[in-house]
This record gives sequence, C-alpha cells and structure tokens, in this order.
Amino acid sequence: MRIRATVAAVTGALALSALAVPAAQAAGNPVSGVTFSNVVINGGKNIVVGASAQVTISATYTVTHPSSVSLSSFDSGPVLYRGTSITSPTDRIGGDEAGTCTASSSTVAKCTAKIEFRPKGATPDEDLFVAQAGAWKVGALAADPSYRNLKWQGDLGAQNIQRFSKLTVDATPEPVKKGKTITVTGALTRANWDDNAYHGYTAQPVKLQFRPAGSSTYTTLKTVTTDSSGKLKTTTTATADGYFRYSFAGTSTTSAVSATGDYVDVQ
Repeated sequence: MRIRATVAAVTGALALSALAVPAAQAAGNPVSGVTFSNVVINGGKNIVVGASAQVTISATYTVTHPSSVSLSSFDSGPVLYRGTSITSPTDRIGGDEAGTCTASSSTVAKCTAKIEFRPKGATPDEDLFVAQAGAWKVGALAADPSYRNLKWQGDLGAQNIQRFSKLTVDATPEPVKKGKTITVTGALTRANWDDNAYHGYTAQPVKLQFRPAGSSTYTTLKTVTTDSSGKLKTTTTATADGYFRYSFAGTSTTSAVSATGDYVDVQ
C-alpha cells in the first residue's frame, strides 16, 4: 500500500523520504525539542469520504519549540496513523503540504494545515482504500528542510475516517385510509473507495421514524435490519398525515445518515 508523504518540502515538492526514516535521529537533530499539542482534525468531526471525489479537511495544532530553534527552520504537519506507534505504523496519512504557523511567542506557534483523502481514481495520487475505513490515531511530524532530521509525536487524539452512506425511503400507498397498512421500503448503501461505486450495507439496524404533519420531531416506530443487498422493507399502520423516513446511526467505518421524509396523506 502506498503511503503519502506527511509534509512537503519548502519548495512544495513531496518529501517521500520522510516516511522512510523510522524515527527522529536524536543526535544533532534540530527539531528534537519540538512538541505538539491541541491537534484538532476536521473540527473534531468524523472524516467522511464519498466513492470517488477527493476530500480535503482542515486541521489546527500548536507547536512548542526551543527559543534557540527558529520557527522558520522546520516544517510541521498533523498525521493520521494506525498501528502500535507513529514510528512503526501499518498506515500513515498526512497532507501534501506543510502546515502554516504563526508565532504567538518566542517558543509557541499556532498552526493550520490541510489533509487530502483520495479514493481510487480521484487523482493520480490515489491512496485511500476500503480497508482503511475506521479508527485512526492522531499525531504530528516536524522536519528540517532536508527532511533528514525528524520529530514524530503520536497519541495526540483519535479520528474516524468513514465511508459516505446514502439512505432512501418510499412509503406506499399514498394516499391511504386511516388504519390501513403502509409498506415502507428503502436501501442503505455506502461508498466503496476501491471501485468508486456505492454498494448495499448489509445486516445493519436502521430505525423507521415518523413525523406528523406540522411537527418537526421524528419518533422511532421500530428498528429494521438491512438484507443481503442493503435493502429495507417493513409495514406500519396509517394513523395521521405525516412523513416516514429511515435513519441510520452509523458505525466507525460508515457515516450516519437519515433519508428525506416521504409524505403520506392519510384520509
């Protein structure tokens, strides 16, 4: 699996060699005293990526460095990783470019950065695969301009990278007489980053909800499980005019979603 460079060199070219070095070199390392804190990825929200389009998210973080080390003498950026440690990961993803930092004192800087997520075919630099959906750890990297001296810092937080999901609903018949049976069908699908398509999400609990006309609140009627194709089907009794929808709470790998309510006129 190809691993993208975590931060870019000052020239803007990717420093692929940065990921080949297992850890910061202690001796003579000008960034050994750099530390990171307050790393917030995507505003603390899950990162949700659709089947084909690149998604770019923002991150903020704080850098603390020795007063003897100039802020302009090193690059930095946030990193998402999986595995036992940031220096020995099974996966590692960072932005194409280094973060932008502004000094708030002689030793502290506030920084912002971008991280790109590319499903297959989004660009020539695709590097997001279905197997990577789920929980990640948050870390950061500081590197001198040569990218020979590095400072990795892990265990700075947790983040989910999720597959975008879609949910449909269709309540029939409409109109319907009060007390009669309404059949509610639908389908839950989610993005596949390996083939740029949406496929049914099987064996998932989905809530059937109802909102009376004139109300803004949905009430759960029952829970329905998706079949082997991600489809949903159940029945309920017509009681009043209103909207039916399916609502999925999401999982660590897949985003939450609620279908747009389908109105039924009860006569």
